[in-house]
Amino acid sequence: MKSALRGKSTSEVEVTNISKHGFWVFVGEREFFLPFDEFPWFRDVPVGKLLNVELPHERHLYWPDLDVDLSVDSIEHPERFPLVSRMRFLATPRRTP
Repeated sequence: MKSALRGKSTSEVEVTNISKHGFWVFVGEREFFLPFDEFPWFRDVPVGKLLNVELPHERHLYWPDLDVDLSVDSIEHPERFPLVSRMRFLATPRRTP
């Protein structure tokens, strides 16, 4: 008698643990730690939004509730992807006397 072929994994991506320092995400057959110091946009979000992660492509993660996209490469090698803020501050208008 032969065993049936294994079906498709139902958990291709999953947040497996959260601590005050960061969180672990399981992708395929690997687990990664994302420290909040290197991934600060996850630090103060509700747990439910952090747990809602998708794997639209093999090496691409997406948190739809947070509108955050990450490549697995940026998790494996954060030093190659420095954080750069694109936020621009508006100048305070000057009042004329």
